[in-house]
Parts: sequence; C-alpha cells; structure tokens
Amino acid sequence: MLLAFIAGSRLLARSLIERPQSGVVVRGKEVLIIGAGDAGQLLIREMQRNRNLHYTPIGLVDDDPRKKNLRVHGVRVLGTTDDLQHVLRDNKPDEVLIAIPSAPGGVRQRVVETCRAARVPVKTLPGLHELISGDLNLAGQIRPVQVEDVLGRQPVEVDLGAVATYVAGKTVLVTGAGGSIGSELCRQLARLGAARLVLVDKGEEPLFEIERELVSERDFAAVVAVLADCGDQSRMQQAFDDYRPQVVFHAAAYKHVGMLEGNPLQAVANNVFATRRLVEVAVDAGIERFVLVSTDKAANPKNVMGQSKALCEWIVESFARQPEVDTRFVAVRFGNVLGSSGSVIPIFRRQIERGGPVTVRHPEMTRFFMTIPEASSLVIQAGAMGGRGQVYVLDMGEPVRILDLAQQMIRLSGKNESEVPITFTGVLPGEKLHEVLWNDDEAVGPTSHPKIMRAAHVPIDIEWLEGELAELERLVDEGDTAEVVARLGTIVHEPMRTGGEAVLEDTMH
Repeated sequence: MLLAFIAGSRLLARSLIERPQSGVVVRGKEVLIIGAGDAGQLLIREMQRNRNLHYTPIGLVDDDPRKKNLRVHGVRVLGTTDDLQHVLRDNKPDEVLIAIPSAPGGVRQRVVETCRAARVPVKTLPGLHELISGDLNLAGQIRPVQVEDVLGRQPVEVDLGAVATYVAGKTVLVTGAGGSIGSELCRQLARLGAARLVLVDKGEEPLFEIERELVSERDFAAVVAVLADCGDQSRMQQAFDDYRPQVVFHAAAYKHVGMLEGNPLQAVANNVFATRRLVEVAVDAGIERFVLVSTDKAANPKNVMGQSKALCEWIVESFARQPEVDTRFVAVRFGNVLGSSGSVIPIFRRQIERGGPVTVRHPEMTRFFMTIPEASSLVIQAGAMGGRGQVYVLDMGEPVRILDLAQQMIRLSGKNESEVPITFTGVLPGEKLHEVLWNDDEAVGPTSHPKIMRAAHVPIDIEWLEGELAELERLVDEGDTAEVVARLGTIVHEPMRTGGEAVLEDTMH
C-alpha cells in the first residue's frame, strides 16, 4: 500500500507539472533528433511538456549502436549516424535537430551534408561554450547550423574553475574591453568570481554595450567603465591609482592587416608604445600578473601589424627579465577568431545575403580559426601558467582553406555557386598565403594543457631594444612614415640577442 501511494503521488505530481501548457495544442513539426545523450533527452522532455514549441520528436539517431531500438521518453532510437540517409528516407521528418553540444565539426558536417542531400532542414543546439554562457532553456537555443559548427575542429575543453584562482576575488583590468576578445574575457572573468572588473576602451559604444550586458543581463554589478586610450599614460596611472587592479589582460590593439599597412604610424603608436606605457604603469603599480593578447601574425612577421605585435611580445619579455620587477608577464599568441569584428565570416555572410560575389584572396590561402569563447578561456588558462615573459601559443588545430570556408557558407545558406559566385581578388600587400604559429628560431614545448604550447627563443638584448624603441618613437613623432616602416622591419628581422640558447621554462604547474 505504501509503494502504491508513493508511486501514485509521484505520477500525479509529474502529470500536473509536465502537462502541456494551456492554449491550442498542435502537433507541429516532426523532428528527428541527432544524439540520445543528456542534451537530447532534455530536449525531448521539453518538447513533450511544452507543445506550444510546435515540435514533435519522432525518432532519435545516436552514434552508439547499442542504443538502437531503445526508447528515450517514449521516442525510439532509429539507428546511428551511418544509417541517417535511410532513416531520413523512411521517416521523412520536417526537420533534423543536432543535440550533441560537444560534437566535433566533422560530425556536424556529415549530418548537414546528408540532410542537404535529402532536402531536409537541419538545426543545432549551440556548442558547450554557448550553452554555458546562455540560459538553460535548450529548446530556446535551437538555431540554424553555422559555418563555425562544421569547421572540423575538436572543441577545446577548459576547466576554468580549476585554474582561475588567480582572478577569483581580485580586481581585474581589461583593455580593449569592448572588442571581440576583450568582451568575452569580461564575461568569463565575471563568471569566475572576479571581485571587480575595470573595463578600459576608447570606443564609447562598445564600452557601453559590454558594461550594460554585465550589469543588466549577467547581474555582475562590480563593473567600472573607463573611457580612455590605454596608451594615455597619465590617464591609466589615474585608473590604476583609483581602482588598484591586481591582474591585467591587455587585449587592446589595432588588428586589420590592410588598414595598418596604410597607416603604419598609428599601428606602431597604438600597438607598440601604448603597450609599453601600460606595462610601465602596471610595473609601478605592482600588478601581480600581466597577460598580453598577441597574434599568430607576430610569428615570422611579414606586415606592419605582425611586426608591431612581435615588438609587444619583446617588450613584455624585457620587463619580465628585470630582477627588480615582481609582476609575472605572459604573452598568448593565437590565430583568427570566428565571428570577430571585421573577420572573414561576417564579410562572407553579408556578401552571400547580397547574392555575391564572395571574394576570396587566393584559392590556396589558409588560416587558423578558433571560436571567441575558446580563445578567451585559453588566454585565461595560459595566464595561470605564466612564467616570467613566457610566450604561449594556442593549438589552433589544422589550418582551414578560405575557399572551403566560402563554399561551406554558401551551401549552408541553401544556395550554390551558380547562384552566389566566388571571385579571387589577389593577395594584399603584407598578407601571407599561410600563417604560422611560431618563429623559425623558437623552441616549442608542452604545458599542462594539451591545447597550449610554450615558445621560447634566445632572449632579446634589453639595452639594444630600449635604444631601438627610442629611435622608433622619435620617427613616429616626426611622422616619417617610410623611415618608420623601414626601421620596424629592421628591428624585427635583425634583432640583437644576448647569446646562448632558447630555454623553455618549466611552468607545468
């Protein structure tokens, strides 16, 4: 009798809680769900409970063949992804939903291609980073498959809670806080328990947007917005005196290669000397850690942007090697981030919406890609490892051919190349056909994280660097563009080193 009473009460409670919401109940779209794991099960329960979502699950597909013919909340597993073509033909769903947040891009790509061949629309749940940063309403996060989902990269897993003790309870200052990487760093630092975030940006609109998001949408009120150029030494000194930051993430920089080739004076002033002034202020303030966000273009640099960022890495290294400096400096180098402002994906998307043509520089041009949340989380993790001036390089996976990227985006838009043509415009001055992640003279070693490598080279002579920077600054002040470009190239490609060999510090802790 007790067992019957308990079972009956639970059945009654569940039927009341999970009954369809009031309103017109319709069957809606018949959907096939890829993935019978936790996300797939939660998705089915949400669809069954809330009929106003207009989704009716008719079957599941899962890579585990042992699950075939099992029922999940009454929905049968019809086969594996290898059987997807036959499952689509036999069941004729209105839509396919990919419910595997941790799925690599290759799996999503196969599903998309199979569904496209069967003329069945396909949508997906976002990746793990998007789910963590968004709400828990899985059904509300269903969206069309984007090119970021199918690039074939394994998702990077970072246990930020285990490594980010150096920011928990601390005041953290982020320069370039309104940019793609800076704003994502702010979101993740807020989740990691930073006591206060000091947001520095010279763009009013992006600074306003990230402050509003943190305060109004993420309930993180301990935010200070500083509208300033991080190269303004007196203004930054005032900000450091007022807010006493303990950790600095320097993400502010000019980054567009073509733009900086035409404006080398501004590139050097904003990237090189703003970094130097900020480092000087940080050292005077006794900052615990300083993390420089660098770029793969600083490796074997061929353009003004890459050369300026290479100098930024040397500046960080030179201060880290001074015995009287207690601040732990680290530089983190990575390639293109998907969807950042001015990157190739939003450009291609706008071109496709206009009907083309999609412009590609060269049919063999390749680039490394990583999502903004992945890059930001690895920057935070590398900051935890940081030795004295160590350069860390994020493992970007295999390079992606830009032509393949354009073709995938056209297909995902539901069109083909006869409707949206691709044209080749030629490589711009200063652009590389293929990017690299480290210099030819650098030694590369592992760290405690499989996706982060250490790069080391023979140290730069500090006195020589100071002299070259002083001369470069004089040329910038005089506005001598040709001499600045020539001097910058000479400094980067003919450096004076201290002698000896490249030594990889043991920072695997």
